[in-house]
Amino acid sequence: MHYPAVIAIDGPAGAGKSTLGALLAARLGYLYFDTGVMYRALTLVALRAGLDLHDRAAVEDLATRVVIEVAPPTQDDGRPYTVLADGDDVSWPIRSPEVERHVSLVAGYPGVRRELVRQQQVIGQRGRVVMVGRDIGTVVMPGADLKIFLQASLDERARRRANEVRDLPDPPPVTQVRENLARRDDLDHHVMHAASDAVVFSTDDLSPEEEVAWIMAYLARQG
Repeated sequence: MHYPAVIAIDGPAGAGKSTLGALLAARLGYLYFDTGVMYRALTLVALRAGLDLHDRAAVEDLATRVVIEVAPPTQDDGRPYTVLADGDDVSWPIRSPEVERHVSLVAGYPGVRRELVRQQQVIGQRGRVVMVGRDIGTVVMPGADLKIFLQASLDERARRRANEVRDLPDPPPVTQVRENLARRDDLDHHVMHAASDAVVFSTDDLSPEEEVAWIMAYLARQG
């Protein structure tokens, strides 16, 4: 069977994009690329450097200087990939509540998006990749062969995200996770919509394995 060279998965935070992307990439033998980790890594670097995140020029300048790499897992600690920021392993710190609160602000700066989208497109153009983000199908890779947009209720997304970070030293309560997700929904509203040719479906009542099975069946029907 001929599979799409590029699969774009979009949707709001906590909808299950990362889990689905990782499973689908493993099933197809493709590269799994969660583009959101680039924005998280840059946010973490900015916070650690003590930058005023409301200083657009400073944050945009940082985006042109920091080197962000995404690679297969280098440790057997449950991580789906290893994220390096200037050589520093930030795979878990980028999931902290502080980064969660500020990442949409950083990602909203035009200079940041230009630089990171450019890097994302280079990876996507190589093919055999499952790309996950907010605007992959509409902005980053509008020519993607298959575009998927996931939907899920805010409560379900908060439950999933709280479960993801439960092993952190000081995991946030689900109420705080829900508030952070709601805030991100508001900030991301301008980029968070399905492409006109995207396959849209709700994941509230589906397990990740069922989502993969649904997509594989869809691909089979497309020939």
